[in-house]
Amino acid sequence: MAAETPPQDLLGVTQFLDYDHPVVQEFVGQALDGTETTPTEKAVALYYAVRDKLHYEVYGAALSRDGLKASSIISRGRGFCVHKSIVYAAVCRAAGVPSRIALTDVRNHLASPRLRELVGGDVFRFHALNSVYLEGKWVRATPVFTKLLCRLYGITPLEFDGSADSMSHPYDSKGRRYMEFLHDYGDFDDFPYELVVEGIRSAHPALFASRYETAGGSLVAEAADETGLGKAA
Repeated sequence: MAAETPPQDLLGVTQFLDYDHPVVQEFVGQALDGTETTPTEKAVALYYAVRDKLHYEVYGAALSRDGLKASSIISRGRGFCVHKSIVYAAVCRAAGVPSRIALTDVRNHLASPRLRELVGGDVFRFHALNSVYLEGKWVRATPVFTKLLCRLYGITPLEFDGSADSMSHPYDSKGRRYMEFLHDYGDFDDFPYELVVEGIRSAHPALFASRYETAGGSLVAEAADETGLGKAA
């Protein structure tokens, strides 16, 4: 994947990728134990920290400008793909790994029946993931769905080794169609707030409880009720 901007220009602090904030610095410090010596090792360790230490939750998500800063997201400890991709871009830059936010439209985004109703179908606009520059090339990473949610929804967790794209599996663990990528908006140096938030609000108005917050609920609880697997991790 070609970069429009030289990788060295994709290490800076931005409005949303505020990795100079103590909260973000602390997250990075806890994720990296000092044994990671290469950019790839750091990117991989940070991938798993963002994937599993930040709870994936569409409900009650903050979508204000302040709520979408990496520091605010880490402080809340949860968010959906947009939030987690912002955090991953920020912590990668903090570790010296050039990173960007990638945006796509997808069909059959991980969802409960209630979330499908709020979204208005099986197409979710502005699904977010990341592009990171490792070993001379751009690779895509998706540190989004935790192992718990994957277990509840019957999906194999996405792994990442830094050498190849890690995007959502097209089939779930039972071989059923899971996610189809419909449109790629490309990569962004910082989070394009108006494009994404207004785009989600326009495409999925019922998802919002207020202008800057999504409806309340719990994907884990909904999945646990549907599968009978319970709520324990």
